[in-house]
Amino acid sequence: MKHAKSAATAATASAPHKKRTAALSTRALAAQILLQVLDQGKSLSALLPEAAAQVKPQDQPLLQEICFGICRVLPRLERIIALLLSKPLKGKTRIVHCLLLVGLYQLLYLRIPPHAAVDEVVNAAAALKSDGFRSLLNGVLRRFLREQESILATVDKHWQTLHPEWLVNQLKKDYPQQWRQIVEANNQKPPMWLRVNQQYCSSEAYLALLAQHGIAAQAVADQPDCAIRLQSAVSVNQLPHFAQGWVTVQDCHAQWAGLLLEPQNGELILDACAAPGGKTTHILQLAPQADVIALDVEAARLQRVKENLQRLNQQAQVICGDAAQPQQWLADGVMFDRILLDAPCSATGVIRRHPDIKWLRQEQDIAALSALQQQILTALWTRLKSGGTLLYATCSVLKQENQRQIDDFVAQHADAEPVAIFGQQHAGGKQFLPEEQGGDGFFYAKLIKRA
Repeated sequence: MKHAKSAATAATASAPHKKRTAALSTRALAAQILLQVLDQGKSLSALLPEAAAQVKPQDQPLLQEICFGICRVLPRLERIIALLLSKPLKGKTRIVHCLLLVGLYQLLYLRIPPHAAVDEVVNAAAALKSDGFRSLLNGVLRRFLREQESILATVDKHWQTLHPEWLVNQLKKDYPQQWRQIVEANNQKPPMWLRVNQQYCSSEAYLALLAQHGIAAQAVADQPDCAIRLQSAVSVNQLPHFAQGWVTVQDCHAQWAGLLLEPQNGELILDACAAPGGKTTHILQLAPQADVIALDVEAARLQRVKENLQRLNQQAQVICGDAAQPQQWLADGVMFDRILLDAPCSATGVIRRHPDIKWLRQEQDIAALSALQQQILTALWTRLKSGGTLLYATCSVLKQENQRQIDDFVAQHADAEPVAIFGQQHAGGKQFLPEEQGGDGFFYAKLIKRA
């Protein structure tokens, strides 16, 4: 493969060995995870599954809440620590810094008694071979409790974006009137959306089923008919008939992918960059007799695709391969009727679901991702039939990855014809921005290959 080793693969390979970390408390484990995210560039999505297996099931939500929450409000916590410490904790003492982050997040955002929150963090130091810093941790956190009002008055004197400066500047440039709205939405916890499998029941019927189980939910105007928003997030195990494939967890804006692709029975369809498989299964719900190939460059992530197909009792050909090199996994002469390209991107549209993206993504990444998107788009276009449809999608809000990408491609390919979508008068892409009670940030553009 030509792609570099993914962050998820790297994180899995170098995550702490279970035997070594089995005795760690939830707070100690959270600090260890944060250290790997902030100092080593590893992702929460890669680290949390293995880490969660090392704590009791009832402690897993707390572990996730601490890790995700700290990444969401990191600059605020960092400012507080800067006020409380005479000098920063660097090098081998960075784990102590991460313990302070855990302690402050508990004191500010969780309903844990202050004395218990402090004691748990102080006790975690020993397990992380930082026993000599117990008194520092105790002193700093208790000082914060004593001086909380004045400290927060200083820290919160001005509105904070809680985003890296380069990203805020880019959002201002791309969306001069809407950048604050995007930032505010990114800083909220996302709503939980479901996609109802219409092969089993209607959205109305499933809403009634949820009500019977005491789960408040509603359908929302201007969203796909199969989309339902829960009032509060619940475990998938609580969803009626989830194991039987009646419903899938998927953001409402992501659900437009299958609908815009308009798959038909009997067609050969490629879902490129398919993991974890939500769009693959939606395609097969809409066209059960279609011949679908689910492609992804990461073998480990394809396991999720297989699991989702099995849960929904669907069949697709699952291939591990590089979308930019179709000749490596596709026979000569094989052409697709439709291609869904959910392109690798900055993921700046799903920050509220993955707040560590704010600190993992770097400004220089955008140009590299844009070049990769163009490479994949160009390569897959050669495998699309004349008259065929390609749907380009990203979970980014940056114009360099979205409308500009499509404009450049159309300018370079005379046989690429943009199609108007969502009732637009003129052909062009559609940019969804993240909404506090709505969907994530997504971009779609539909292209037809002229004869």
